[in-house]
Amino acid sequence: QVQLVESGGGLAQAGGSLRLSCAASGRTFSTNVMAWFHQAPGKEREFVAAITSSGRTTLYADSVKGRFTISRDNAKNTMYLQMNSLKPEDTAVYYCAADIRRFEIVSKWSKEYDYWGQGTQVTVSS
Repeated sequence: QVQLVESGGGLAQAGGSLRLSCAASGRTFSTNVMAWFHQAPGKEREFVAAITSSGRTTLYADSVKGRFTISRDNAKNTMYLQMNSLKPEDTAVYYCAADIRRFEIVSKWSKEYDYWGQGTQVTVSS
């Protein structure tokens, strides 16, 4: 079992920044592939970014490349999403997810992830 708790969401202006955190407990964090997804009202959940268990490999959605940075601190059992140059279209609930089966293979598909957090709201005003 893995428990995931997101934090750091809130209201930001367009062009601003926010940093999301995902604290994990339960199964050994350092062996999990981790990812961020988001879901806007009326839309399906979409992939944002993923990172391998070692942190050596990352994957980003085209819409956030160059603006968002995913990272992790295995000593603190925490993953982060630094969001810069925010746009109104980034407004969504952001979820962190854990894949406990593939250590060094990232995926953008939500079905590959086994555990999910409850989400944190990010709202970007224009």
